[in-house]
Amino acid sequence: MRETDKVFAGSIPENYDRYMVPLIFEPFAHDLARRAASLMPIDVLEIAAGTGVVTRELAPKLPPAAHYVVTDLNQPMLDFAAARQTPDNRIHWRQADAQVLPFENAAFDLVFCQFGAMFFTDRLAAYREARRVLKPGGHYLFNVWDRIEENHFADDVTNALAHLFPDDPPRFMARTPHGYHDTALIRSELESAGFSRVVIETIAAQSRTSSPRIPAVAYCHGTVLRTEIETRAPGKLDAATDCAASAIEARHGSGEVAAKIQAHVILATA
Repeated sequence: MRETDKVFAGSIPENYDRYMVPLIFEPFAHDLARRAASLMPIDVLEIAAGTGVVTRELAPKLPPAAHYVVTDLNQPMLDFAAARQTPDNRIHWRQADAQVLPFENAAFDLVFCQFGAMFFTDRLAAYREARRVLKPGGHYLFNVWDRIEENHFADDVTNALAHLFPDDPPRFMARTPHGYHDTALIRSELESAGFSRVVIETIAAQSRTSSPRIPAVAYCHGTVLRTEIETRAPGKLDAATDCAASAIEARHGSGEVAAKIQAHVILATA
């Protein structure tokens, strides 16, 4: 992973929340929030909260006595999430690096993260930090995307851009969001970090939207793919988006479209 893969700034947070969240993140946010609430935590830490899709889902499910700390490495994403959240004095917003958490040992019942582990430069360090801040018997709950071929819109866009830029194809989606899908590796790294029990479940869902252009805009404007496209061809973002939309239409049809999305959900016990 490159350092630039972690930079969600400028108009990316707004486009990410407007397009990416309903397209692929909401179904898994419902699932993760349900799982988190079922653990009945009081002291909760969210890592890599992005624009707050899981925060908005989980907060109403937590008890009145909950203490909920929401963090992200990117301040623009965190600011956007805070602005979208209904005022709630249980929630505390803080910029934080998952690999060097600014919290005391054994401070939380639950640490959770939606689609953030793929962006950790040093995952073992991040897992050790999660283990450190968890109370004995606490839980680390997170999800990661399965390989890109199991996530059809992402695969369609990546392949379309590879045809458009054959000498230097933008590979952000395959390299980072879909680059950490080996469940044996995930289990091994968590066990190396000191977690005693690791349960991994693979779940699939459907991504549905009103037209082939929506996922093309979502990926090309609402992710770091935008930076990769503009670096290769300044002023050609719209042309690249058109190319991606055509590829999605060729595979899934015009009008309303649907495609498979798939992820691994991991629950590790401290």
